[in-house]
Amino acid sequence: MRIIPAIDIINGECVRLSKGDYSKRTIYSKNVLEVTKNFEDHGIQFVHLVDLDGAKQNQIINQKILEEISTKTNLTIDFGGGLKSEKDIEIAFESGASQITLGSLPVKNSELFLETLEKYGSEKIILGADAKNEKIAISGWLEESEIDIFDFIKEKIKSGIEYVISTDIDKDGMLEGPSFELYQKIIAENPTVKLIASGGITSTNDLVQLKQLGCEGAIIGKALYENRISLNNLKPFL
Repeated sequence: MRIIPAIDIINGECVRLSKGDYSKRTIYSKNVLEVTKNFEDHGIQFVHLVDLDGAKQNQIINQKILEEISTKTNLTIDFGGGLKSEKDIEIAFESGASQITLGSLPVKNSELFLETLEKYGSEKIILGADAKNEKIAISGWLEESEIDIFDFIKEKIKSGIEYVISTDIDKDGMLEGPSFELYQKIIAENPTVKLIASGGITSTNDLVQLKQLGCEGAIIGKALYENRISLNNLKPFL
């Protein structure tokens, strides 16, 4: 199972939100590159970079930070946030993203989503399936829908998606443990899915359980920044 630290960016700074609430923001570093280099020094190979400014403004904003990380580290970067147009998607890949996560686009513009999937391939496109009460939320979680998460994932897998990142918004940033039941059900209904768990991971025991469930990856955010899980603790998983 891949270990993937999350780096959320607002105003060029590394932050974390609680339950996706922009008003409940903690700044952990003003130097995002420094954060990523520290991850790399500890054996981390992957990062999940989220442009929260972009998610709010519906266009890519922090591509310069993406470019800086991609040129000054050897990390494999999954980038998301604000990717609503063909041009923004191109910018993300040109700026160094190895994969991109699309959450709003599959809901708002299914045609462009399918064109993007066909153009770049299923290895490069991750479906963002973030939910509150098992209903899909989009636009940096500022918009809730009535779309059932299980139906949503099943439909997109039929379209050719392999990778899915799923966050239970009520768990995100709360350090209360991940949504094991949610992930178990997603994997049971879609045995071929490469599921990346996100939100609520608090301990290495959580990671062990997610691996046992069959998750392909685990995104860790606040637990790393607040030393609930140290980078040294992650070495057995790397």
